[in-house]
Amino acid sequence: MDTYLLGGVYLDKTNPRTARQSAFSRSSHAMPHKQYILEMRGIRKRFGATLALDGVDVRVQSGEVLALVGENGAGKSTLMKVLSGVIQPDAGEMLLAGASYTPRHPHEARTAGVAMVYQELSLAPHLSVAENILLGMEPARWGFLQRTGMHRLASEALVQLGHSDIRPDASVRSLSIAECQLVEIARALAVGCRVLVLDEPTSSLTGSDIERLFELVRRLKKQGNAVIYISHVLEEVKQISDRFIVLRDGKTVGEGRTKSTSAKKIVAMMVGREVDDFYPCSKRKTGDVVLAIQNVAGVIKPVSATFKLHRGEVLGIAGLIGAGRSELMRMIFGLDAVRRGEVRVGTYFGPASPVLRWKQGMGMVSEDRKNEGLAVSLSVSDNLTLSRLDGFGLFGTVLPSRQDQAALTWVQRLNIKLQNLRQAVGSLSGGNQQKVAIARLLHHDVDVFLLDEPTRGIDVGSKAEIYKLIDELASRGKAILLVSSYLPELLGVCDRIAMMRRGELNPARPVRQVNEHTLMMEATGAE
Repeated sequence: MDTYLLGGVYLDKTNPRTARQSAFSRSSHAMPHKQYILEMRGIRKRFGATLALDGVDVRVQSGEVLALVGENGAGKSTLMKVLSGVIQPDAGEMLLAGASYTPRHPHEARTAGVAMVYQELSLAPHLSVAENILLGMEPARWGFLQRTGMHRLASEALVQLGHSDIRPDASVRSLSIAECQLVEIARALAVGCRVLVLDEPTSSLTGSDIERLFELVRRLKKQGNAVIYISHVLEEVKQISDRFIVLRDGKTVGEGRTKSTSAKKIVAMMVGREVDDFYPCSKRKTGDVVLAIQNVAGVIKPVSATFKLHRGEVLGIAGLIGAGRSELMRMIFGLDAVRRGEVRVGTYFGPASPVLRWKQGMGMVSEDRKNEGLAVSLSVSDNLTLSRLDGFGLFGTVLPSRQDQAALTWVQRLNIKLQNLRQAVGSLSGGNQQKVAIARLLHHDVDVFLLDEPTRGIDVGSKAEIYKLIDELASRGKAILLVSSYLPELLGVCDRIAMMRRGELNPARPVRQVNEHTLMMEATGAE
């Protein structure tokens, strides 16, 4: 048989062009424009004692972009897993184009026309770009894969995103995080969709890539597709969505038209209270230099930097993705080799390793929490305390009760939502995982904090808590080096900001001397 079911339509595997046209040109002929293409009614889901979803209702129209917002742990991811067939609901019903929709697994959801792009990348690194994009939907004839057709479909999906530079035959493990994110989105497009779910799709994208993505969303909207857009960046929500729904504690607590609702009101719905002083800035006293970087250059990537970081200071590093910011942080922490130059921590300079940096009072939160920041299969207590286990027992032993007691202090301090301290950290929401990674540095009581994109994928309520924590740490004399792609964040919490462009770090300037416009001009080389 040379056909396969895609989006409710049988396509000819022998004709990749037909498949492409059906994937990219499907309109809403099956139902009138502006009717509900998807309805989720009274969805309930319980995990043990935790009621994750408590009668949630979501409706999205054909040709509409619906923003789904809420704090981490509000139920957004669980709801989308129900929609995509990953888990089955305990109660409720779903309708797709007016017909009953009960996917038993993700493959059924994809063939019905519901495509999901997850925040956490789910690619197979040992496969090629084309193989990942068409995994499970490969065009074949008489049981043999049509490699030419696969490459054509993958290329056309990438062209839709404005990235013909990504080769279909390239290995996924050779791509950057941003490029992997684009491959995830291309996979959803290549197989066709009537409902596209984007979960934090811009978390690893540059400004130009974000604009290309928005253009694609608008194009899908004009074709009659429905888009569910999940994001913690309210500026994006206001820019791209028509309507929003707010989830809190597994319930729908608010909704409305995006353009006629202020960001402040949406935030209040999300957290259940008014959020004042989003970027607190207490009086800080700058002290001695604790980190000095002099003409440092990298081995893996050509990065060059010179700067000093003082006690009681938050120094921000801005720049486009790929500019070398993360590579600089990795060199400072001893993860990557230094080709030349000097990294001085206190009075020490010379060869370094992460173990030595911990002993010197330096800790780092990686931008890639899933692969580098956490041991996702270990418990919350283990992840939070692994860098410092002394004091938990005699003669080098670790008593779980003492370990849990120490971990509980920081869980309560950072308001980390969990069932128990012994659950795997990988089972927490993304924002709560990030809080665990930051709590490890607090438990270790480091003096120098290297924070690489610490609020990526975190809801606004948790962001406000982390900003407050950064302010408190700086006020106590701690030194913070902060890398972020979100300029309002840098302008709100930092004392000085340095711009990195094409591997070169420019001199840091006081935050009062810069704004978003001047920083973007500097990042793009227009200044």
